[in-house]
Amino acid sequence: MSRVAGDAPDSDAALLRLLADIAACRICRDEPVGGPANALPHEPRPVCVASSKARILIAGQAPGTRVHQSGRPFTDASGDRLRDWLGVDEKQFYDPEIFAIVPMGFCFPGLDAKGGDLPPRRECAPAWRSQVMELMPQLQLILVIGQYAHAWHLGQLKQKTLTETVRNWRTILTESDPACPVMPLPHPSWRNSGWIRKNPWFETELLPALKQLVQRHISEAVGNIASRSAE
Repeated sequence: MSRVAGDAPDSDAALLRLLADIAACRICRDEPVGGPANALPHEPRPVCVASSKARILIAGQAPGTRVHQSGRPFTDASGDRLRDWLGVDEKQFYDPEIFAIVPMGFCFPGLDAKGGDLPPRRECAPAWRSQVMELMPQLQLILVIGQYAHAWHLGQLKQKTLTETVRNWRTILTESDPACPVMPLPHPSWRNSGWIRKNPWFETELLPALKQLVQRHISEAVGNIASRSAE
């Protein structure tokens, strides 16, 4: 699923064309990094919600099995936990005037020998990510989830470990782009429940600040929608 918020004026034409190209992408199957032996073993189904109005970008990892089936991002237990972290309901979460959802890999990468999701495909971000980001200059907050999103979005602000990066969230918010600050998060997978227990500061310090940031942007977005409706 690839979509743009609202009707597409002429200024959104480039984003619409890009989303159509993403929806048709088969690079990981037809031209995989490392040759045919590394091809995606199933039909690609790119999942990306890009928006010309969204204030917040959720930069995740890659779709899991349930998202691959539904074609809608975070339609799984990880999504339930992420929405709880953000303090939003499904209606707010899937409103493209509030959130854009652009993972590091658009297609489900498959499972490893232990039944866990493989890393995001290596073909995806180099082919598409910069183009998508350039067409969403209105973003005001980026939430980066997991080590692959940390590496792409944080650059030198990324620390040696995921724990060190997330623990450094205050500095990252301050030192990233002031027009569109970045907040690092772990993946909301239930596999990370042990990590959350070992790092109680995540729930007592980071999550309240995250909810406050998100609610501020939601309030502003709702105000803008109301203003446009009144015109």
